[in-house]
Amino acid sequence: MRIITLNVNGIRAAARKGFFDWLALQNADVVCLQETKAQAGQIEDPVFRPEGFQCHYLDAEKKGYSGVALYSKAGPDEVIHGLGWPDMDAEGRYLEARFGNLSVVTLYLPSGSSSEGRQTVKFSFLDRFMPFLDECAQSGRVYVFCGDWNIAHRNIDLKNWRSNQKNSGFLPEERAWMDGLFGTGSWVDAFRMVCQEAGQYTWWSNRGQAWAKNVGWRIDYQIVSASLHDKIRAVSIYKDERFSDHAPLTVDYDYPFPA
Repeated sequence: MRIITLNVNGIRAAARKGFFDWLALQNADVVCLQETKAQAGQIEDPVFRPEGFQCHYLDAEKKGYSGVALYSKAGPDEVIHGLGWPDMDAEGRYLEARFGNLSVVTLYLPSGSSSEGRQTVKFSFLDRFMPFLDECAQSGRVYVFCGDWNIAHRNIDLKNWRSNQKNSGFLPEERAWMDGLFGTGSWVDAFRMVCQEAGQYTWWSNRGQAWAKNVGWRIDYQIVSASLHDKIRAVSIYKDERFSDHAPLTVDYDYPFPA
């Protein structure tokens, strides 16, 4: 089973940069996208319904903002749009597809970098999301949570960790939340189960020469049920082309995907 996740930072812009041409060659079973920044009427071109996939979108009410999408080779048994939280569901942040006992989620966690108010929103999301994740862990289902979590967990997960300890995305409270998540024993970071190398990032600021100098952050994850920990076979971050300010994260699992 191959799952790809990418924050496209505008699906129409990513299409112009060749994302769908690349995707057609990846042999993915599920593709999770975040920050699509488009309403239904703006993505009527067939390119946004790639051949061989069933495609589901959840748009934000605000135009040009947020939004998530999920493509799958097999049709889901059920698709869940949103978390049931009106404030966050209006921003189009959560889409879950269920295939038998497997759930694949595309998730765009709020950023707090623009203002103190948005950081408060982010903390509110985290406070509500942990009990939700606990319920998922106890449900008996197998989960793969893909997406932009907007948190770098450890020092190894960003280049300039010393100077970012007071910045959103690497605040002590956010990192402690991630510690708590993995500390339950219910969830694992698929990428770090395979790759412990430094310098592995998925997002680079557009300021300066962050991309050229690899001054990045690893904030895009596939966080999975602990039962999958020994089934993660390969991980990769694709950087040969740029479709976004984020890079695609691909994970291969020794786990049967429904035909």
